[in-house]
Amino acid sequence: MTMSPKIAGFLVILGVFMIVEWINLGFNLADGHPTGFYVVHGILIGVNVILGAVLAVIGWRGLREAGIRRRKEGAG
Repeated sequence: MTMSPKIAGFLVILGVFMIVEWINLGFNLADGHPTGFYVVHGILIGVNVILGAVLAVIGWRGLREAGIRRRKEGAG
């Protein structure tokens, strides 16, 4: 199944946004909370950074595939 370039671009932007936003949250966590707070937020940050990376990779592959498809159509 192929992906439209618009959707692929959206996934790349969404993935990068998720990575930047969750890493920024990690740096902005204030001191003075119980350890459980940091464990839970650390897990949330880790999972969302991984999800953002997966979305960005899927989108990047979709953009690359769309470019290859466009070049083949133009050459044929």
